[in-house]
Amino acid sequence: MTRIKICGLKEAEHVQAAVEAGADAIGFVFAPSKRQVSPEKAQELAAGIPASVKKIGVFVNSSAEEINEIVRTVPLDYVQLHGDESTALYEQIEVPVIRAISIRNAEDVERAFRDAAPLVLIDAPGTDFRGGSGHTFDWDLVEKHAEERPFILAGGLNPDNVGEAITRVRPVMVDVSSGVETDGRKDSNKIKAFIRAVQEVSL
Repeated sequence: MTRIKICGLKEAEHVQAAVEAGADAIGFVFAPSKRQVSPEKAQELAAGIPASVKKIGVFVNSSAEEINEIVRTVPLDYVQLHGDESTALYEQIEVPVIRAISIRNAEDVERAFRDAAPLVLIDAPGTDFRGGSGHTFDWDLVEKHAEERPFILAGGLNPDNVGEAITRVRPVMVDVSSGVETDGRKDSNKIKAFIRAVQEVSL
């Protein structure tokens, strides 16, 4: 079954909605973004998340020291890197790394699937910030590579298109943020609808 990550959560009610509906992972954004949270706020929210639901921190060009401090504070299960970090940084981080790579063309897909990180996340290019643009990219670019390695699919997913995305590119996990928002704020009903849509296509 395709796993589900709800990213960019800032409020306890939305964390609770995601967990109760069956999310497999919760994402906290520590990079500059309208969804950014402090480590202290993430720690507070994480206290209500069961151990079975993974906590993933999103970073852009932070140092290993800064990342590891937040890993321990929250605590986090994974770190997702959206910047220009070198592969050498992976070894310095205390939890497994998810490398996020923006997809514009076939070369980007090939680079993503060669990356040394334990997991890669393929996403549409960001607009104001790295990632989280709310736009999809051309899934045709990924289809022929889908069996090469496990990957996470992000970029413009929502309750209406996630079923098609899973059927076409077969990711191990789907990652949503703006697709479960209303007027820039997470929407519990949309979170539940997204999770339900994934569960239905994964049966």
